[in-house]
Order: sequence, then C-alpha cells, then structure tokens
Amino acid sequence: MSEKQLLKGNIAIAKAALNCGCSCYFGYPITPQTEIGEFLSLEMQERNLAYVCAESEIGAINMALGAASTGAKVMTSSSSCAVSLMQEALSYACSDELPIVLVNVMRAGPGQGYIFPSQGDYNQSTIGGGNGDYKIIVLSPSNVQECIELTYKAFYLAQKYRNPVILLADGLLGQMAEPAKLFDNPYPNIDNTSWILNGSNGRKSRSIHSLEPSQLKLNQHIFNLHKKYQAIEQNEVDYEEYLCDDADIIITSFGSLARHSKAVCNHYREKGIKMGLFRPKTLYPFPYKRLNELSKKTKLFIDIEMNLGQMLRDVRLSILSNAQVSFIGKPVGDWLKKEELINAIDNIAKEQYASI
Repeated sequence: MSEKQLLKGNIAIAKAALNCGCSCYFGYPITPQTEIGEFLSLEMQERNLAYVCAESEIGAINMALGAASTGAKVMTSSSSCAVSLMQEALSYACSDELPIVLVNVMRAGPGQGYIFPSQGDYNQSTIGGGNGDYKIIVLSPSNVQECIELTYKAFYLAQKYRNPVILLADGLLGQMAEPAKLFDNPYPNIDNTSWILNGSNGRKSRSIHSLEPSQLKLNQHIFNLHKKYQAIEQNEVDYEEYLCDDADIIITSFGSLARHSKAVCNHYREKGIKMGLFRPKTLYPFPYKRLNELSKKTKLFIDIEMNLGQMLRDVRLSILSNAQVSFIGKPVGDWLKKEELINAIDNIAKEQYASI
C-alpha cells in the first residue's frame, strides 16, 4: 500500500478508476464532479485510453453502453439533474446486462438546483427513473478513503453481475480533501468472453438488445434479471455499525453526513446514554435484515439525512413496528452540524431520557 496522499474525493475516484483498469470514460462537465473528467482527460490520453467529452449527458451514457458491450471497463460521471437525463439508458443497460460504472456526485435539487451539497438523489439512484423492472447496485462512500475502496468495488460488482453500479457521493465529499491511501485493486478480473461483442470470426454471431417481441421470452428475461437481483441482495449487502451492540438509540445515516453522526454518538455516550450509528454502505441492496434485527432490541431510531427523508422509507420498512422512528433532515446547503443534531435529538429523546 502506498503512503497517504492529500486527495480530493473526485480525484480519488478518478485515480481508483484507472487502477481498476478503466479503459473508457465518457462524460460531460457539471459541478460538483467536473474534476473527475478533467483529471482523466489528461491521464487517459497519456495512457492511450479512450476519453471522450461528449456533447451531452445523454451522449455520454449511450457511448458507455456501446463501449461496455465490447468488454471494456467503462465509467461515466455526472451530477443529479444531469443523471436524470441518463435514466432511459440506465434501464437499457440493466436489460442488456452491461457493466457500467456511473459516479453521481450529488448537488442540490429539484430541477437544476444549485451546487450546494445535498443527499437528494437517494430515490433517483435506488428506485430509478427508467422504465420496467430493474435494479441498480448503489454504493455510498463516507470519506475519501472509501471513495477509493468503493470505486474498486463498483467496477468489480458491475463485471460480476453484468449490471450498472452507481457510486453515490455527495458534493461535500467530492470537493473536500483528506489523507487517503491508493492501493492495488484487490478484486479479480471477471471472464467476459462468453458475451462481449468483439467480432464473430471463429464463433457464432451474437447480439445485445432490449427489444423482444415475444411475450414468453421477455417474461423469462425479466424473471432471469430478478433472480440475479435476488443473488445481489443475498450476497452484497454492506454496512457499518458503530457502537450498536448495546445501543438504546441508533442513528441511521449514509454518506459523509454519517461522520457527524459518529461525533453525536460519542457526545451522548459521554453523558451515559447508549447511542450508536448504523450506516448502509450499499443503498441497494439495502440492509433490511440487519436493521430489523437491531430494531428488536433498540428503543428509538433517528434517521438523519441531507434531504427530507428519502432513506427514511427503507429504514421504516426495516424496523416495521418494532421501535419508534424519528427523522432529522435538511434538503440542501451547509451540512447539519453536530450542535444542530444534538439540539434536535434532545427534543426527540427527552421523553425517554429525563437526564438528557
């Protein structure tokens, strides 16, 4: 492993993508992720790799479809309102089973919004805006080191399951810098020779397409995709637990906001109140089972997000009626600070803890 470097989140993602063997990048500038494409525009030319600044986000994602079908390791990156333009192509990628990595460094919305940090794309990523029954794997880093680690994982899972993967970072994480270590990609290469389109000399011809006029064949294809999603849900759930073993109160949070939540847990522990943090690293597949287990021994859950409660739906589906669930949120702008969170939690929990 190399020594630590001071890396901005966007640059860490770009460097990790190159370490993964990313050979094709297609993108279009939009803050707060523009540095990813800017960095790769020089590095990929020097390495004789394919870099294209497309005419639009729609052009970029469709170029990614074409390149992925040939077996290339492909990445595109964008932000929020621009990712909205990619939804049709992402549905195609799922149906065509193409391993594309999409980095979304979120900005404020709805609509065009602004470059304020936000976590407003949880629903867009985990539920999606494309048509049909499909799922996209969604990974959520909390710090710059995880930007590296989860970029490696994104490329691996995309290839393993022949499915798009979204690396969902927030604008704060993309733009901030902190010490992190780059290291060799720990994941094995996946053999893709059975399906890629690389010329049919010496073998039968192949095609990759979404259009299927046969009702029976289309139904079977969708059932096969669903079976794959079940395997993903069985094998790829990932999360972090912080002081949850004996917790009477558990905070749920994702992305970089979870770091503030850890500080809040430490504050209450010092006051003798047993508080922990549960952070999903995979937003899809969501860790329903583990969160449900925790809800059987915990009195209160407080979901904290930089939106108005998008992950809250999955938290409630996990906990059901086992425990009380409350919410603290803010849609955009300056991150919820430790002091703000403590004041809000005091108001929520004071009925259960007279000494709070």
